[in-house]
Amino acid sequence: MSLFLGIDTSNYTTSLALYKSESQTYISKRKVLEVKKGQKGLRQSEALFLHIKNLPELMRELFAQLEGDVGAIGVSLTPRDIEGSYMPCFLAGSMLAESLAAFSHKPLYTSSHQAGHIFAALLSADRLDLMNENFIAFHVSGGTTEVLLVKPKSPGDFKIKLIGATLDLNAGQAVDRVSHMLGLGFPGGPELEKLAEKSKKKYKPTVPEKGLDCSLSGLENLCLKMLESEQKPEDIARFCLDYIALTLDKMTKVAKNLYGDMPLLYTGGVMSNKLIGGYLARRHDCIFAKPELSVDNAVGLALMACLRHEAVESPGECKI
Repeated sequence: MSLFLGIDTSNYTTSLALYKSESQTYISKRKVLEVKKGQKGLRQSEALFLHIKNLPELMRELFAQLEGDVGAIGVSLTPRDIEGSYMPCFLAGSMLAESLAAFSHKPLYTSSHQAGHIFAALLSADRLDLMNENFIAFHVSGGTTEVLLVKPKSPGDFKIKLIGATLDLNAGQAVDRVSHMLGLGFPGGPELEKLAEKSKKKYKPTVPEKGLDCSLSGLENLCLKMLESEQKPEDIARFCLDYIALTLDKMTKVAKNLYGDMPLLYTGGVMSNKLIGGYLARRHDCIFAKPELSVDNAVGLALMACLRHEAVESPGECKI
C-alpha cells in the first residue's frame, strides 16, 4: 500500500498524517499547542519551540502505525497562497520534511496551510470531484477569515484568488476574546460552543454591510456591554456565535450574487462549530468538512503529496 506523509505546523496545532492511496483513508496525529491559563495566545517564538518539542512525539505515534512505504512527503510552507505570506512556526514542519526527504530520497511537495485546509475538506466531504471545477471556499479560523475563488490548476494544486476578507478581527480571534472575557480556556471555540448551547435565546443582530468583506471588531465590544449589564454568560456566548453566523451568511449571499451558483465550501476551525455551520446549512446548499478535518490538520498535505506524486512521479498510483 502506498502511503503519503503530510506535515503541518500551524500557529496552534502540530499535525502529522499518513494518507493511504489505495483505500483513500488516513491516519492523523495532532497536538494543540499549550497556552497557559490567562494568556490570549502565543508568540511565534513560543509556537516554534512547542512544534519542535511536539514533532518527535507525534512522529513516534504515527509511525508506530506505519504499514508500507512512504511514497512522498507533503508540507505547508506558508499560511496562505499570497506573496509575502509567512509565519516562523511553519519552519518547524518544513525543516522536518526537508530532512526526511533528504534522508529517504523521497519526493517533497510543498503547499500552503490554506490549500491544505481545502484539500482536507474536499476529502472529508467526499467531494474530490470539485478539484476539477471552480468553487468558492470560506476559510474561517483564528488567523484567517477569507472568501476564496478556487480554480483547478494542475493535479494537487489550485489557483486561489482572495475575493473577500475581514477588515479587522478574524472570526476565531473574536471567539477567543469573548471566551477569555467569560473566563473560558484557550482556544475558546469548543468551550464557547458548549456554553452557547445552554442558552434559550436566538439572536439576529445587525451586522455591518461590507459586501464580500466583513468587520468583526464591534462584536467584542457588544459582548463586553452584555457582560457589564450582567447578562448570562451562555447568552453572551450565543450572541457571539449568532453574530458570526449572520456575518458569514451575508458574505455568502454576496458571493453567490457576484459569482453565480458555484459550489460553496466552508473550512477552518470556526467552521467546526455546529451552531454556525447549522445556521449556514439551513440557508445555503453548501459543503462542510467533518469537524476533525475542519480544524488545522496535515491530512490535506498528505493528499496533496499523493496527487502531485501521481502526476509527476508515478502516474496512476493515487486514486481519487
